[in-house]
Parts: sequence; structure tokens; C-alpha cells
Amino acid sequence: MALSGLEIYKLLPKTNCKACGFPTCLAFSMQLAAKKVSLDKCPHVSPEAKAALESAAEPPIKLITIGKGEEKIEVGNETVLFRHEEKFYHPCAIGFLLEDTAAPEEIKKTLEKINKLDFERVGQRIKVDIIAISCKSNDAARFQNAVKAVVENTNLQIALVSKDAALIEKALEVSREKNPLVCGANSANFKEMAKLAGNYKVPLTAGAQNLEELEALVKNLNAEGIRDIVLEPPEKGVAEKVWDLTQIRRLALKKAFRPFGYPTIVFTKSGDPYQETSEAVTYLAKYASIVIMKGTSPEQVLPILTARQNIFTDPQKPLQVEPKIYEVGKVTEKSPILVTTNFSLTYYTVEAEVESSAVSAFILSCDSEGMSVLTAWAADKFTAESIAKALEKSGLKDKVSHKNVVLPGYVSVLSGKLEEESGWNVIVGPKEAAGIPVFLRNLGS
Repeated sequence: MALSGLEIYKLLPKTNCKACGFPTCLAFSMQLAAKKVSLDKCPHVSPEAKAALESAAEPPIKLITIGKGEEKIEVGNETVLFRHEEKFYHPCAIGFLLEDTAAPEEIKKTLEKINKLDFERVGQRIKVDIIAISCKSNDAARFQNAVKAVVENTNLQIALVSKDAALIEKALEVSREKNPLVCGANSANFKEMAKLAGNYKVPLTAGAQNLEELEALVKNLNAEGIRDIVLEPPEKGVAEKVWDLTQIRRLALKKAFRPFGYPTIVFTKSGDPYQETSEAVTYLAKYASIVIMKGTSPEQVLPILTARQNIFTDPQKPLQVEPKIYEVGKVTEKSPILVTTNFSLTYYTVEAEVESSAVSAFILSCDSEGMSVLTAWAADKFTAESIAKALEKSGLKDKVSHKNVVLPGYVSVLSGKLEEESGWNVIVGPKEAAGIPVFLRNLGS
């Protein structure tokens, strides 16, 4: 159980030296209890006190790293159940399950397909993260060759799936540099798996038939010196598994229950692609840290990545583009000017429609603090005055030979005031972005 601030204070040196950055040891202990600072900030804590304070110093959910370099995966270290309390920090990793029974050429073709699941949405890169290779053949050489093929044909991170420690070790011989996740520890094999994970210094999953057994397994792995653990909840239906995921998260955060203070991994079971997509989205919303699925088609994966992007975006800081003038196509002095806000989804929707119109145009993105057109107008962040100021600052009057600016149709009420404030002629555009192509093509006729 976590210690209270006063309990932590009793174990500190009480020198009030301020080396930790706080005025008193009591203030530091309160921050430590709230998990807002780490114990290593105190240079004078004794070894005995440090050992006693380990549980208080650790985050409620341990941060686990899979892989290395810029593309490494970090999961865990979350602090809240609901993102309106505070944003979620480490997005759920999305990956795919491959079986070593597939032919080498088939594995390579599948990897080529998976490597292309890399998209751009509202100015951000969204992509898949990990490949899990399952040893269905029970053949060490075949498993090793399959893992080697994955290592050589993708930069994605790797998970090795088998309950046989000897098979896992053969796979680790060709993948240890990738720092893979080893999947397969249970109550029957935990000693062998723990030894393997300790020797190769790789993270290890813990799977069980129920939460009580999972708790006992984690304690056994801890006793074997294993701290980098990913929990695999019991095999159940979607609703029951969501219940278990929620209980694990709640016990870790609300009760500081250390055996469940780790990230989680789930494997989808549905054979129907539509159901599997729904299943994957359900798990990443409640509260899986890694989701491994079977389907690899772009139309199946993109909705999952989009849902993840939405869930793991800070709700208090909407995605924004830089407020400035953007040029779409080969603009000239006669190109039209469209005004919109700097909310990423709004801007990129407008940009896409301008591109599809085949009409080169300027897009003036006004600073609306990341709000959409109607929301910003209602909040007084997208006004005639602010648009006029943006027009003046943009220097557009020196780039075009006309004085026309296109205003979103939903805020046509601003047109008269904007003309007075800016001196520009305001043309009311379509309400929906989908109407932009036809509007632009007819604008000059």
C-alpha cells in the first residue's frame, strides 16, 4: 500500500536542506505521496529509508519499454481513470499476430502490407507499433526463422508468443537487440520464464485464469526479481475482459495495489473484421496498453488508429495548426482566399477539399485557440475583429490583386462587420467543407 505524506516524512532526514527543490522535508513528502516527484530528488535519504519508500516513489502503473530507439514503445505510467481529469500519456500500442506456421514468403508479404499502415491525420502521424510472432509449430528452428524474418523486414517492435521457455530462448537469440516483449509466463512456467527474462533483460507478460491467480503470479515474478511486467487478463468475452481491465486499472490507481500496477496486453478473438475492429477499439478505450489483432487491412486498421488518436489527445489542448497563411497549389495574385480557424481537423478538412477542387487558393488560418468555426464564434474567439487583424498581419494585400475573402457560411453573420473592420469584400462560402470544390470552381465564372 502507498504511504501517506506524514508516513513518508517520518522516514526522511528532516534537514529541510531544500536540495530537493522544496522548502521543507514535509512539503517534499507530500509531493512524493502524490507521486508528483521522485525519491531521487532527496540526496540525504538513508538506504534503509529508501528501501521502505520504494512503493511510495514508484508510479501507480509502472512504465514498461518495448524495443529501442526512436520507435520504441512505452506503455503504462498512467495516473487517472478518465481523461477529463488529466490526459492519458502513453497511447495504446496496436499490433498484429503472425504465426510461424506461415511460409517465409507469406510472412514477408504480410509484413510489407503492415509496414504501409502508416498514415497522416490532422497533421499527425498515426501508425501501428508491434508484431507478435506466435510459435504454433512448436519447432524451435521454424520459430527462430520466422522471428528472424520479422526482424529483417520491419522496423516495428516485436513480441514473442510461447509458453515454452526453450522456444522463446531460441527466438531471443535472433531478436534480443530489439528488446522484445516475451509473452507466455503463467503459474506453471514462471520460474523458467523469469530466468529467461532476467538473463536477456526483456519485459515479460503474466497471464492467468482469473484475477486472483494473476495477483499470485505477479508476486511470484517479483520474488524472482522481475519488475518489467505486462499483465494479460484472463481469456473471457469482450464485456468480461473490459470488466477485468477496468478492475486492474482501478485497483492500481485508487488502491495503490502493487500487483496490478503494470500495463496490460490483450489479443482480439473475433474472426469477423468488423467485429474485430469494434473489439480492438473497446479494449484501447478501457484500458488496454497493447492490443494485438489479426486483421491487417487499411480499412480495418485506420478507424482503430483514429480512435486511439482521439482518446490519447489532451482534451484541454485541442490539436492546432500554426495560425498563418497557407498556400494550396500554385497560387497566383488572382487566387481566392478562404478563412478558417486553426483547429487541426477543421483546417485539414478545408485543405483537402481545396486540393480536390483543383483550384489553387490561399487558406488563412486564424488563431481560435484550437476551436472549430462555430465553437470559436460562440466563444468569441473567431470574430470580425480577429479575422481583420489576421488579414492585416498575413500580408495578403501584397500577394493578391483583389480584395475578396471567403468566409465560412456558418458565420455569415460576421460578413458586414468584417467588411467594415478590414476593408475587404467578404464572400460567404458554403457551410460545409464538402461544398468547397464546387464553390471554388464556380467562383470565377
